[in-house]
Amino acid sequence: MHDCIFCKIVRKEIPARILYEDEDILAFHDIRPVRPVHFLIIPKAHVATLYEANMDHHRALGRMLAMSGELA
Repeated sequence: MHDCIFCKIVRKEIPARILYEDEDILAFHDIRPVRPVHFLIIPKAHVATLYEANMDHHRALGRMLAMSGELA
């Protein structure tokens, strides 16, 4: 289990205005938006950096890209 802020948001330990959620990803509004449409999309599995991403993460990472335009 990871203790980063995003993992806490996924576990609902930190509140967020959720825009979209499925089994792999979570999209939520930024708490300090700089533009009218400003949200974050994160994988539910902890991936600290893209250097750590591997084929186990391909479904979530692909889903993030595919949903970004639709959510915006």
